[in-house]
Amino acid sequence: MNEGYLKEIEEKKKLQEQILQIEITAQKYMTQEAISRYGTLKSAHLQKSLQAISFIAQLAMQNQLAEKITDEQFKQLLLKLEPEKRETKIIRK
Repeated sequence: MNEGYLKEIEEKKKLQEQILQIEITAQKYMTQEAISRYGTLKSAHLQKSLQAISFIAQLAMQNQLAEKITDEQFKQLLLKLEPEKRETKIIRK
């Protein structure tokens, strides 16, 4: 087999392990409803879900979470992570 191919597989495996560790850390600080929403989001929008779960894990590691994140708080976090959409106005003359 190609050595580059094996190296790529090894890197993907390491990345998946890192993501799993981040998920485990963050989910300790989330309610069951928030974890369920995360799972749904992960299947539809992988990048956004990873961004959100990484943010929660960072807060947890910095001891900035006093209580578990609820589903409503998780929704608010997702809204904050989403870039603002610019409104386009069409003016007809």
